[in-house]
Amino acid sequence: MMNQKINLSEIRNEYLKGDLNEKEMHHDPIVQFGRWMDEVLRMGVHEPTAMLLATAGRNLQPTSRVVLLKDYDSEGFIFFTNYESTKGKQIAENPFVSATFFWKEVERQVHIHGKAVPVESSLSDEYFHARPYESRLGALVSAQSRKISDRKELETKFEELSRIFRNQKIPRPKNWGGYKIFPDSVEFWQGRSNRLHDRFLYETDEFQTWKISRLSP
Repeated sequence: MMNQKINLSEIRNEYLKGDLNEKEMHHDPIVQFGRWMDEVLRMGVHEPTAMLLATAGRNLQPTSRVVLLKDYDSEGFIFFTNYESTKGKQIAENPFVSATFFWKEVERQVHIHGKAVPVESSLSDEYFHARPYESRLGALVSAQSRKISDRKELETKFEELSRIFRNQKIPRPKNWGGYKIFPDSVEFWQGRSNRLHDRFLYETDEFQTWKISRLSP
């Protein structure tokens, strides 16, 4: 007997873990982001730095994938990747991106929109050489997003480079490095009961001052 198909439209969950009040929010969205990030790190939330990065090239056809946030500062949010990957090529054609964090354990989301700009080479070098040995080799092995014949192709190349760079410093590939997203808007979302979620949007004005608005859920 075949299993009965689950009706996806009947799947519902109430959001009851918190609320969001403008009076308690910092006037700077990156500081506010830091507060939320600190909370989920202390709680041990699974993959707290995972963010869904959406990009669109010259043809405006969007693609998205999960990448890891590796740092942030008063200017923006930093991640690393292969510049010749699909996202790298799209960013070269159109630097405007969006990134979304979803922390289900606290029923929160953060949506970031802004411009992705390559970071300075020294920062990419610093992070690359701090990565585990296998991850550095992997960056050399992978022609990210390109079609390959099978997994054996990757494994063979990995073994070859392991022999070549045994007891040597692995150089950072020229096609690998970081981007910083300079945000022009940041939204904070807190799940609430009855789908009446709390949403606050930070936007910059002509004077680069952040303005906060409450959004309807």
